[in-house]
Amino acid sequence: MRWSNRLLVAGLLMMSLFAVAEQETLIFDNDTLRERYLDLTQQLRCPKCENQNIAGSNSPIADDMRNKTYELLHLGYSDEQVVSYMIDRYTEFVIYQPRLDWGTVWLWLGPVLALLLGAGTVTWLARRSGSEPPDELSADERTRLQTLLEKDS
Repeated sequence: MRWSNRLLVAGLLMMSLFAVAEQETLIFDNDTLRERYLDLTQQLRCPKCENQNIAGSNSPIADDMRNKTYELLHLGYSDEQVVSYMIDRYTEFVIYQPRLDWGTVWLWLGPVLALLLGAGTVTWLARRSGSEPPDELSADERTRLQTLLEKDS
């Protein structure tokens, strides 16, 4: 083998080592725990990335969140407790659907109230404008209108 071929093979071997080093290696006690971890990392949103879960994000904060999820699951936390911990730490932004409470009730009811208010306003305006009789033209206005119409034709 020539020197250049050996260098090429060595370079390819080094690249494959980098690819292996990139994989996340987590050890789980059982498959149920692994499934819970995978589900939670799919459910939690990365605070840094735009609409991406922590399972698919490469940001450092998502890595911290994955590690904390792994740690909390091994400490015996339930899925709800892990999500509550993440919300307490990173705010409601980390879940895709905010919970219904006094702080977020406007998120859920705001669009419905806006639609009802808009429909009520349109109905009120339609009834108000339809109930008034049309204005009658005076004799002077009729003659002026007639002259304008004759002028155009």
